[in-house]
Amino acid sequence: MPGSGNPGAFSGFPYRMAYTRIFHVSDLHFGREDEEAIAWFTRTVKMEKPDAVVITGDLTMRARSKEYAAAGAWLAQLDAPVTVEPGNHDLPYHNPIARIFWPYRRYDRIEHKFEKPLDLPGVWLVPLKTTARAQWRLNWSWGVVSRRSLAEAVERLRLCPRGRLAIVTCHHPLTGEGVSEGHGETLRGVEALHALAGAGADAVLSGHVHDPFDVTWNADGAPLRLIGAGTLSERVRTAAPSFNELTIENGALSARVRVMAPAVFGSTEQPVAQ
Repeated sequence: MPGSGNPGAFSGFPYRMAYTRIFHVSDLHFGREDEEAIAWFTRTVKMEKPDAVVITGDLTMRARSKEYAAAGAWLAQLDAPVTVEPGNHDLPYHNPIARIFWPYRRYDRIEHKFEKPLDLPGVWLVPLKTTARAQWRLNWSWGVVSRRSLAEAVERLRLCPRGRLAIVTCHHPLTGEGVSEGHGETLRGVEALHALAGAGADAVLSGHVHDPFDVTWNADGAPLRLIGAGTLSERVRTAAPSFNELTIENGALSARVRVMAPAVFGSTEQPVAQ
């Protein structure tokens, strides 16, 4: 994500007057997408017109060209500004040479084509990359926060204009607290949480685990909201296909899960699972 607007563009309107609505979606996994869920989300965006759609990774299943082509065709239909972060499935899986030397080539094409800098009232979005082309651990799907990526996010947080909520966007949860089991530890995740909170972050959005969550993490007395989105793919776990609707009003962030199949899984309008 290239950024969230020019600091100089902030008009100085009072914090209390800002109202922004964001649809937070993750883990679409084109190649294994749930076509009904994708169509439902697309219709909802067109009907309700959120201020932005934030995608926290895993656009594709195996980073194949045809999967990125399908993801690009879908993004072209969305009638809303978009930001997207890379997920572990967005790096080449079957081509080790491409993974090492050009891991983000196909992802970058999508990002450059569809992302535009955002200047959302009351909100300051800050990207944090948690993917890696390689790591010493056997499971390369697990998250890694590089020192460079963390430094860039901290610097971006320090540019946050007064009166905006600072929201970090990444793919992997930075801690396992409140998250369904099996996602693996994000290397330097807890260190990153302390650094982000210290730099003024108010919330961190992520995906990866395919189940929504919303927890408050205490960073040396500074509360940090951690919000995870579910999935719009066939690869559901305990929850039905869903996305999060975030609203920022009067300086407060609220989140609710929008579920595709209320008759089976409950209301379409409910707080994110605690």
